[in-house]
Amino acid sequence: MHYVQAGKSTQTNPPIVFVHGFACTHTDWQSQLDFFSPTHSVVACDLRGHGDTPGDSHDCSIETYGADVAALVTELKFPPAILVGHSMGCRAVLQAYLYAPERVKAIVLVDGSRLGFGDPAVAERVMNEQLRATGYGVFARRLFDEMFIVSSDPKLKAALMERALQLRSEIGSTLFPRMVGWDARRMEAALAAVRVPLMVIQSTMMNAERIRVSLAATQTSSWLDLVKSRAAGARIEIVPGVGHFPQLEAPDKVNALIANFAAALK
Repeated sequence: MHYVQAGKSTQTNPPIVFVHGFACTHTDWQSQLDFFSPTHSVVACDLRGHGDTPGDSHDCSIETYGADVAALVTELKFPPAILVGHSMGCRAVLQAYLYAPERVKAIVLVDGSRLGFGDPAVAERVMNEQLRATGYGVFARRLFDEMFIVSSDPKLKAALMERALQLRSEIGSTLFPRMVGWDARRMEAALAAVRVPLMVIQSTMMNAERIRVSLAATQTSSWLDLVKSRAAGARIEIVPGVGHFPQLEAPDKVNALIANFAAALK
């Protein structure tokens, strides 16, 4: 697994491990690495098949990604770490916690969602059929186009969409349905299993038409309601007025929220 590491942890400042989303890379966390490295040991990784980490389609699943993240924090000999996941990375860090709860001090989920419901096999099959019908390239363009709002930086949107299209189609078209299946199969139980402090930083939601829209400060969503029902005591923070990448579009707000959350763990 390719990863970047900086900073140094102390007895009072736990390490922070950042995990990216679907068709993304560790570079999405550069603002967070820069902000936290003076006070914390920080790591951002590339999941299998993404960025500079090799991987084939049969290697890429939420279960494998969770195992890889758990192995990383173990092999780095970190004290219990704060795991921060974005989008698909939310699933990966929840799965990592299930594999190695003793290695996790707290969890932060950045703009997560639930895409799969009901019978997991059916949810995965339906997603597979949709991808075969549209083709991965068309699907990825539509997916990332909906991740931004009108006021989003068009250069950022174009760059992230171009990067998404670099994910090999055999990986993307296999991984995304598996992620949907994981949501239906494991999401509720994974949230209910969390016994460490949990914070959700949310900027968007999926509306009734399954279209991603910006979340207002006073709004809730089916995803946030699920978190509240399965992970009692979870801290919910809304970052309004941005798209699906608040760590890139509102880094100062995201950094302040994570810093405040980390400080409260002492």
